[in-house]
This record gives sequence, structure tokens and C-alpha cells, in this order.
Amino acid sequence: MRELSLPLAALALINGWTFMLFGFDKLRAEAGHWRIAESTLLGCALFGGSLGAVIGRSVFRHKTRKQPFSSQLNSIVLLHVVLRGAAAGWLLA
Repeated sequence: MRELSLPLAALALINGWTFMLFGFDKLRAEAGHWRIAESTLLGCALFGGSLGAVIGRSVFRHKTRKQPFSSQLNSIVLLHVVLRGAAAGWLLA
């Protein structure tokens, strides 16, 4: 069980961080200040924070219509679903 605790903690951390970045970027956008680069938001999603990105995007209603950001984020989410499905299949085999 200990073998899973570190990866799960890291996954929770990156998702929490990504969620907070979406909220912070929304606040900065509303205030008219400098913004977090889209590449940073997408990079955090790519490196494991896709769930935090999707939830942050929904909660903060941030970057919901922006293209190509939306399709890039959706591609990352799809990639993670496929990879996690493959990992689950491998573990069950």
C-alpha cells in the first residue's frame, strides 16, 4: 500500500496546484494584471493536473470558450484517461 501513497500524494499535489493556478489567473484577469501563461496552465495539466484543470476551469468559469486552449486541454484529458485505463488494465492483468 505504501507504494501507492507517494504517487497518489504527488497526483493530489499537482492537481491542487493546477486548480489554484486557474483561480489565481482568473483573479488576475478580472483585475487587469499580468496573467499566467497558457503554456504553464497546460503544462501543469499535462504533468498530471488535468483533473485540477478541468475542475478549476469549471469552478472559476475560466478559459471555457478560448480556442485552441480548450481543445488542447481536452486532448490532455483524453491522453490521461487512456494512460490511466492502460495502467489499470496492466495492473489487473
